[in-house]
Amino acid sequence: MDRRFVVQRHRATRLHYDFRLEIDGVLVSWAVPKGPTLDPAVRRAAFHVEDHPLEYFDFEGVIPAGQYGGGDVIVWDAGTWEPHARRAGRTVDAAGEVAAGELHFDLDGEKLHGRFVLVRTRTAASGKEEWLLLHKRDAYAVSGWDAEDHPCSVLSGRTSDEVKADPDRLWRSGEPAARASVTLKAAPVTDDELAELDGFRSAGTWTVFGRRLRVTNLDKVLFPARPGEEPVTKREFLRYTATIAPTLLPYLRRRALNLHRYPDGAGTKGFWQKEVPGHAPDWLPRWDNPDADPGETRTYLVVDEPAALVWAANFGALEWHPWTSRTEAPRLPTYALIDLDPGDTTGWDELLALARLHRTAFEHLGVAARPKVTGRRGIQIWVPIAPGPGFDETRAWIEQLSRTVGAILPELVSWKWQKSDRGGLGRLDYTQNAINKTLVAPYSPRPAAGAPVSAPIDWDELDDPALRPDGFTIRSILPRLRERGDLFRDVLDDGQRLPPIR
Repeated sequence: MDRRFVVQRHRATRLHYDFRLEIDGVLVSWAVPKGPTLDPAVRRAAFHVEDHPLEYFDFEGVIPAGQYGGGDVIVWDAGTWEPHARRAGRTVDAAGEVAAGELHFDLDGEKLHGRFVLVRTRTAASGKEEWLLLHKRDAYAVSGWDAEDHPCSVLSGRTSDEVKADPDRLWRSGEPAARASVTLKAAPVTDDELAELDGFRSAGTWTVFGRRLRVTNLDKVLFPARPGEEPVTKREFLRYTATIAPTLLPYLRRRALNLHRYPDGAGTKGFWQKEVPGHAPDWLPRWDNPDADPGETRTYLVVDEPAALVWAANFGALEWHPWTSRTEAPRLPTYALIDLDPGDTTGWDELLALARLHRTAFEHLGVAARPKVTGRRGIQIWVPIAPGPGFDETRAWIEQLSRTVGAILPELVSWKWQKSDRGGLGRLDYTQNAINKTLVAPYSPRPAAGAPVSAPIDWDELDDPALRPDGFTIRSILPRLRERGDLFRDVLDDGQRLPPIR
């Protein structure tokens, strides 16, 4: 049986092509700075690098900055290969030939065809092996053939720039191969699925994202109307949830989810639901917290597929609050959080001034962070971090940053815990950096009239006089998302390490 090969165009510290042959259950790999060629007069330098897992074969997307290989990757070519001597009837030990330093082989790809040779030229004192990759003179040889003249992916047809701007997948270099690849996009809900929901009277069994859900009370008002608008019914809320779920999925996957439930609507008193109820369907993803003490929540919902979020919405969860750590490492956050709360005397304009000071601080520190309005009264800032520091460390870092910012405008800020003790001043809340402490998810509705959402914003929108903390709703956020894309996506890049604050 022919074995597979793949060539990935990889823009990390420098542009290079990763040339990989499937041998004995792994991808034996060489980095080829100028890429393979069909020109037999050209010899390409190649550097033998570590083997890669087979799961990496069709990876196309981005590797977070700060991780091994950080950059963008496309599947530049792929196909099958076989050691050349097999065509003459001899069995070849490909791994043995690589170890011996010379391998002749034939490629049958989308771009590369014919006979190639890899030969080791020297091994440096560091142990790094230097090789040459060349094409033999055969029917497939092409004089002057250059990889850079053929820039598109054979998987998606996109260029490296297009994949970088809108990646479908992310590879986490520090994770086991089985879960290193993260899908950044789920398939959207279909028009037929939405039409089925719209066609029910007040209840029905809805097939959405491949799951069957019993939905009821579809015309029930869940969010009161804003002036001049219609109230939001459960049907509209479920429609929004199904539409936003693929965008929201990367922020929820592999995280315990705390649900703020309002079964009778946002005009009533809600309550927190953490434990997955016994009547939940068997397919619902969940996580058992091994550190739960007696009487504490044991089994949490984990939205690893979009239908799980629709189930939560149908269950009356109007707000969605994911943990800042993942289920495999619950004591290691992947975000550090800042919650800017206004007071009676520190109003919205003053809060914007404090948010802009945080913006300046992040620029000075060279730290990536993303803001969002809360959908209620405030602003939140999420800072992606590489797993490693615990909650005590991230809380201390955020406290130091916020106290530095607050010292510039001390007349606007109180550090008192109780709201009644703050004298109407705002609060820069760093205390959410703790296990099982959460902030509302991006794009989550809030329980208020008009169904406002916690909406990601660009930093420069802090200068827009029209910006309001509850200015985006489930009706307006979807057109904005189509127009501007997901402004929060940078928080998924978790290779960042927090620098010292001096």
